[in-house]
Amino acid sequence: MPGRSQLLIASNRGPLTIVRTPDGDDDISRGSGGLVSGMQHALQSSPDAVWVCAAMNDRERGLARRAPNGRLSEIDTTASALQGDFDVRLLPIDATTFRAAYDAIANSTLWFVLHHLYEPARAPVFDSAWRRQWAGYIRFNEAFATALAEEAAPGAQVMIQDYHLFLAPRMLRKLRPDVRISHFTHTSWVSPDDFALLPDDIAAAILDGMLGADLLGFHTQRWADQFAATCRAVLGIEPRGVQVFPLGVDAGEMQRLGARRDVETALRHLDESVGDRLVIGRVDRTELSKNVWRGLLAYRELLRTRPEWRGRVVHVVYNNPSREDLPAYREYTAAIERLADEIDDEFATDDWTPVVLDIVDDYPEALAILRRSDVLLINSLRDGMNLVVLEGLVLSERAPAVVLSRDAGAAAVLGADDAIMVNPYDISATADALHEALTMDPAQRAARAARMKAAGAANPPDEWFRRQLEALA
Repeated sequence: MPGRSQLLIASNRGPLTIVRTPDGDDDISRGSGGLVSGMQHALQSSPDAVWVCAAMNDRERGLARRAPNGRLSEIDTTASALQGDFDVRLLPIDATTFRAAYDAIANSTLWFVLHHLYEPARAPVFDSAWRRQWAGYIRFNEAFATALAEEAAPGAQVMIQDYHLFLAPRMLRKLRPDVRISHFTHTSWVSPDDFALLPDDIAAAILDGMLGADLLGFHTQRWADQFAATCRAVLGIEPRGVQVFPLGVDAGEMQRLGARRDVETALRHLDESVGDRLVIGRVDRTELSKNVWRGLLAYRELLRTRPEWRGRVVHVVYNNPSREDLPAYREYTAAIERLADEIDDEFATDDWTPVVLDIVDDYPEALAILRRSDVLLINSLRDGMNLVVLEGLVLSERAPAVVLSRDAGAAAVLGADDAIMVNPYDISATADALHEALTMDPAQRAARAARMKAAGAANPPDEWFRRQLEALA
């Protein structure tokens, strides 16, 4: 029997964070981030909307099993977090299936393919063990499709998010041909040759799964075009419903967050650390595709080849720990820490530390760095968009110059006339770009920053969400 919801969101991670309190209770709070905030704002006008997401840990799975049909509104302790604007259905997918789908396939296979992270001489290896993990990814997507089919009212709009749920659109289409389905890919896409790294049947299954949607969204025309080319190469068809919806930031919300008291405190501490020196700031996760290691190499080359910057600039690097349960990520984080120590050993003086590296989950500190940055460095190997650079342009009080990877989706938004574009693999060119950013004429830098700030705030999350709803309708 069809459900009652006319609007549904589906994503691996939902809008709630659930942790255990010292006294053993569940502390349920709103999630953070521009995407969650934007969707929450849009959903407030749809009181019967439902956000379907996976339980991320045993605590959340236990809560989901206690809630009737996974609906958190049925449990009194969630009332303050949900605020009555929309409901959340939490799926208690078993831990084995979740690990296979999330760790082995989504994060260790699909993410690697879509971000050029594999070293083909040794990886990937698609053997029988990997096929068993792929079966977990199928079950994971089936759980979402079943829940969405149960919740959707006749003719409902269903918005499925990202690479964790590539198969769900086709599965849902078979269960509920009456609903309107969109799928948005928040990552970059790759060429047909790069996508062909996947086994032939898996590549075809992913594309067919996505094509079960009426609308397929990407952040930039480049990613949309590469997806279409992949469909032609793998399936021999021209995909329909492919559109571009660039996601920006909510400038007002970011400025409100940046003015909080805890951010002011973090900013004072940062100012005490760097003094009046110029700051090359970056805020990232310890994610392989973010390319922090090569960013440090470029900074070291800047100091080696242009000694006039020694003592005058500090590279402040904030990394939020990411995927620490995966060995490749732990090794990469250790390599970042070693390189930062090597730079300090080579160049530091009694009154100058060239690198300030912090690997911690501390949102106020991250916002403080963005406020204090004279130069923003984003040299991602590949990025669907990269909202951090847009947030930095909104928050920085110093009209920052931007050194930006040409393979970040934000490059299409900010443009080569204003951002300084770099090949993310070219250490020397990145070092030269940092020098150009540091020496840019102040008036030119301010004009460029103003244009980039306006471009980054032109598509706030609620507008991005609304345009997709209109296209789907």
